Amino acid sequence: MIDHKVRVHRSAERLAREDQLAWKIAAVAADPVGVEAEVTDMVINRVIDNAGVAAASLARRPVVAARDQALRHIPAPGRDGATVFGLAADTRVSPEWAAWANGVAVRELDFHDTYLAADYSHPGDNIPPVLAVAQHLGLDGHALVRGIATGYEIQVALVRGICLHEHKIDHIAHLGPSAAAGIGTLLGLPTETIYQAVGQALHTTTTTRQSRKGTISSWKAYAPAFAGKLAVEAVDRTMRGEGAPSPAYEGEDGFIAWLLSGPEARYAVALPAAGEAKRGILETYTKEHSAEYQSQALIDLARRLGPRIGDFGRVSAIVLHTSHHTHHVIGSGAGDPQKYDPTASRETLDHSVPYIFAVALQDGDWHHERSYAPDRAARPDTVDLWQKITTVEDKEWTRRYHSTDPAEKAFGARVVVELADGTTLTDEIAVADAHPLGARPFTRDEYIAKFRRLADGVLPAEEQDRFLDAATRLPELRPDELAGLTIAPQPPLTASGTQGIF
Repeated sequence: MIDHKVRVHRSAERLAREDQLAWKIAAVAADPVGVEAEVTDMVINRVIDNAGVAAASLARRPVVAARDQALRHIPAPGRDGATVFGLAADTRVSPEWAAWANGVAVRELDFHDTYLAADYSHPGDNIPPVLAVAQHLGLDGHALVRGIATGYEIQVALVRGICLHEHKIDHIAHLGPSAAAGIGTLLGLPTETIYQAVGQALHTTTTTRQSRKGTISSWKAYAPAFAGKLAVEAVDRTMRGEGAPSPAYEGEDGFIAWLLSGPEARYAVALPAAGEAKRGILETYTKEHSAEYQSQALIDLARRLGPRIGDFGRVSAIVLHTSHHTHHVIGSGAGDPQKYDPTASRETLDHSVPYIFAVALQDGDWHHERSYAPDRAARPDTVDLWQKITTVEDKEWTRRYHSTDPAEKAFGARVVVELADGTTLTDEIAVADAHPLGARPFTRDEYIAKFRRLADGVLPAEEQDRFLDAATRLPELRPDELAGLTIAPQPPLTASGTQGIF
């Protein structure tokens, strides 16, 4: 790996293209290096993971609306088009709209993979746009695996090297460039073309974090799909010879200078050297529970702590000593009263660790629908317990959160439960049970079990079997088999009738 130093340059300095971060990203994407077997296996796992969480969200309103929009955009003559989750495999739409609809389906339940470092990410968001382009242009499974591996590699590198959230920039600003790079690898594009696409994607996907603050709406699920759609469009434009703002990252009126840490900022982004395998996906991890990743370990902790407490009416206070990120993003340190509001949206409750911890304590479980139901959130004994839960930052947990040592890196907390009789209970957890270093790490069997659990009652057993057969053969799929990487109930869904401009 090479640490690329990134800083702002005045226009008069005329920073060469080859010295710009967007070019270095493009060079990695254009590198014809092969994909290691371990990486290919994990790509298959994440394709399965995405499809499972999409199956569970097919009937949800934001997903229905996105699917209806996609159905208004048929592919251009002479092109195959791309499939949309829920629709028949022979129903095709333009690839940017398939990336949009499928991206929303994957993201709606906040239930797929994650990577946390200097910033946040859900790198599985790279899969819908890369897959859509592969289907549209008649490419094979081998090319798709290469494109997905690049998307993950660039996403992980940017998330590790550049913090967005401290400047209230949403993390899709890293997703646009990574998806554009992944599509560039998929298509075997030259460095120059990918470079322009990365710059365009960065420029057009830079938005604020208000999408994950206060009253959180369906845009939380739409935002990554929007980035994927724009990445497809960016690559299309640059393949036609169009360019991007340059230097996209380092310009004196650019991304770092005005939206991040300013003209004096210094960043380091580690990328593979020429000929070095792309292994970034192996640093990422999926979710066992449908909730913000920083609450995964705390749900597991609550499941084992609840029986020790017994009567929750005895609780006078619960304090979660945790990292800066957990405290300020999903904890009481965010200062969002909505995080304690029983009438809050599902998206808001997903970003409230006090709520999540209270329900997991009481139920000893977490469910992607029941745990967010309005009557569940409004239950008086839950509201009473929920209001007693707060978070505080613990510097040691913050340090471990940012550690580069996988054996030390942690996303957990120490919990102190104060009882009415003055006694206290304490416990702690570093990583979720499903984490690679957790009590029950996910393997292929767990990915398949999660898929089947979420698809149960949505997809017929034979459709589940068909999809899993296609997914597990991903590297060998012929172009005509790539349409099999979709899912549909029986009978397949059709347009729901939502009305808009299209």
